[in-house]
Amino acid sequence: MLDIKTIRNETDRVRTGCEAKGFPADLDGILRLDEERRRLLGEIEELQHERNVRSKEIGRKRREGTDAAEDRAAVRSIGDRIKRQEDRRKEVEALLAEALLTVPNLPDPDVPIGRTPEDNVVVREHGEAPTFDFEPRPHWELGESLDILDFERGVKVTGSGFPVYMGLGARLERALISWFLDLHTRDGRYREVFPPIVVNGTSAMGTGQLPDKEDQMYVVARDDLYLVPTAEVPVTNLHRDEILPEEALPVHYAAYTPNFRREAGSHGRDVRGLNRVHQFNKVELVSFVAPTTSDDALEALVVDAERPLKALGLKYRVMLMCTGEMGFTQTKKYDLEVWAPGQRKWLEVSSCSNFRDYQARRMKIRYRPAGGKPALVHTLNGSGLATPRTFIALLEHYQQADGTIRVPEALRPYMGRSVIGPEGMASGSGSGPSPPGGGR
Repeated sequence: MLDIKTIRNETDRVRTGCEAKGFPADLDGILRLDEERRRLLGEIEELQHERNVRSKEIGRKRREGTDAAEDRAAVRSIGDRIKRQEDRRKEVEALLAEALLTVPNLPDPDVPIGRTPEDNVVVREHGEAPTFDFEPRPHWELGESLDILDFERGVKVTGSGFPVYMGLGARLERALISWFLDLHTRDGRYREVFPPIVVNGTSAMGTGQLPDKEDQMYVVARDDLYLVPTAEVPVTNLHRDEILPEEALPVHYAAYTPNFRREAGSHGRDVRGLNRVHQFNKVELVSFVAPTTSDDALEALVVDAERPLKALGLKYRVMLMCTGEMGFTQTKKYDLEVWAPGQRKWLEVSSCSNFRDYQARRMKIRYRPAGGKPALVHTLNGSGLATPRTFIALLEHYQQADGTIRVPEALRPYMGRSVIGPEGMASGSGSGPSPPGGGR
């Protein structure tokens, strides 16, 4: 959340930022609560001073043997007034803390102002779109014809948006997860974490899922827990209420989790197949950095998220998101979109965001600079990558005229084959390398 001092001293800038992101906030109400809180603190301090003076007077009179009944009555009365003021102060501070949660993070000055996808800015594109001498098919047709995706049984077992990966489809999904983790952790920059996939309300509040995204989360009502919408939530909360030594920064984590999102309001063509599902897999990259380095850290995070797309040979682009296309908590966000030739559209596979100290203030995540007082860290995260739309792009990009799918070189050690075809067919050339650990 924002520092109350920022709202107090830069009200116009905060108001403009809230309007640009499309999240209205009652700043006037917040400032009234802040003013009352500060007034109460001043009054309490004056009453405490008055009580101390009266108490010293009681002591003096006791030593002199004079009557101090009036002073004792005054001390009791002052104590009662202090208690009433303290009770109101606690009430006001609780209301203020709740109100501050409704104020979004402010966009960086270089974030384009806008409300629609057309207002986003293409930063760069990489790769070439494939060419076909046949009409390319969308992934849902390819997946069903190869019996590697089963949407109907997913609906039967759970409901719409819960696909079943079958046979080589399940192997491809597992291969993507393992390869993403290996790619990001093999040089030691990221430390692998396997966190819980349910979190408590405090954790969801810390990263900003609450109170902004209640309708998008699945709730375990009996235990007051939430299924994670992203590994960002449990991983960022690993250091909640901690003070990190300066020499520990930066801290980089890579975490795989299944993710659960209700995606309320989604409908139409965009939800066909794997385009938008309620349960999906993702490898998340989370960073804790010193404030002076977070701008560079965001650019480096985007480069890290691009690595698997380059290695897979997919056409993609990096988008700088406009104010209205960012979420509640981000101050700057890049989206990575991959080209899906079977649908002739761009699909988001990663969002890389800088939150500055917004999340850290909620979670009290600090570091201790050399010779200084503890200060808030900056947090960042990005997908490296989400699997469903990567899966889509692979099927649609590498499809062949006979309906089979070529496996990119980078994934062949994990798949143990060079072609995805009907279960009974050979693995293409037969020369594909074996998966790690041997066997198929």
